[in-house]
Amino acid sequence: MVEKTTTFMAFQSLLLYATILILGFSALVINADDTTPIPESKAALSNWFSSNVKSAAERASTLDPALVAAEKTPRIIKVRKDGSGDFKTVMDAVSSIPSGNDKRIIVFIGPGVYEEKIRIERTKAFITFYGQPNNMPTLTFSGTAAKYGTVDSASLIVESDYFTAANIIVKNSSPRPNGKNPGEQAVALRISGTKAAFYNCRLIGFQDTLCDDRGYHFFKDCYIEGTVDFIFGSGTSLYLNTQLNVLGDAGLTVITAQARESESEPTGYSFVHCQITGTGTGTFLGRAWKTRPRVVYAYTTMANIINPAGWSHNFHPERAQTVFYGEYKSSGPGANPSGRAKFTKQLTEAQVRPFITLGFIQGSKWLLPPPKV
Repeated sequence: MVEKTTTFMAFQSLLLYATILILGFSALVINADDTTPIPESKAALSNWFSSNVKSAAERASTLDPALVAAEKTPRIIKVRKDGSGDFKTVMDAVSSIPSGNDKRIIVFIGPGVYEEKIRIERTKAFITFYGQPNNMPTLTFSGTAAKYGTVDSASLIVESDYFTAANIIVKNSSPRPNGKNPGEQAVALRISGTKAAFYNCRLIGFQDTLCDDRGYHFFKDCYIEGTVDFIFGSGTSLYLNTQLNVLGDAGLTVITAQARESESEPTGYSFVHCQITGTGTGTFLGRAWKTRPRVVYAYTTMANIINPAGWSHNFHPERAQTVFYGEYKSSGPGANPSGRAKFTKQLTEAQVRPFITLGFIQGSKWLLPPPKV
């Protein structure tokens, strides 16, 4: 009897130990997406991404349940300008998707220029815009703030959640503002839904090109071009290996105008392994459009177009006490820290870590690899 009891207790102990190991390993797997930092070496990015952003089938236990269900039976609808697809315009394809949609709908957009104003309403989640990587379609419109208001001037407005775009050019074709006429701001893309990803997309405009409005967003291998505040809003976004091209001249040029206003807001922009290129001199990495903006550049190469001060309190000296502007191990002539404004930070490894993991955008719950069509 004693022998059986001892054996049983040993078995229980072994079972408990195995359970702890399994639970610990499961927790590690669940959290790996959000805690593994982006590597300093750019050559390691591909492996980091493939290891931490796996398919929905491989990560069903960690993803939002609604997303897992949506990805099980994706449907493709085709847009072709020549009439060979299901629709000839992108907006007609979007209109065909019912409100309350709960399945992944891939709108496969053929090559060409689509001159139309496109809006995806909040009730139409799980939509993907997909173009051929070697022949990307262009979605363009010429709306301005004078006619539509700034945020509604966008050529493409996405208000729904779980949106994805891959291999798409989005452009506002309005002329470059001359700084004399009011209402010349012209947005290419406004993203107001949460949990949205953009892969190999090009966003083209001048002032206010991208309204990174609200929600969690991920941009990878993209190109964003503009003049003043060409990435602005209250989004919580991670930009990875994305080129920021400044069209500078003698006037003011600013990359970001992040709109955080409270310490309790988790919002902010993080640029990791990005490239800042362009023309002109005196470009600011960000200006304090609102009271508590939060922007970080890590491992980013900066051309000599950057103003030595790097950042602006936007003629509000009191905001120098409330902004969070940080840099970490960036390079290039524009990254020289010696002339930086005193209210900015050269971050430590511990300080930068929250901004260089997928946890910044809660990626383990929703981020998926680019679609394969």
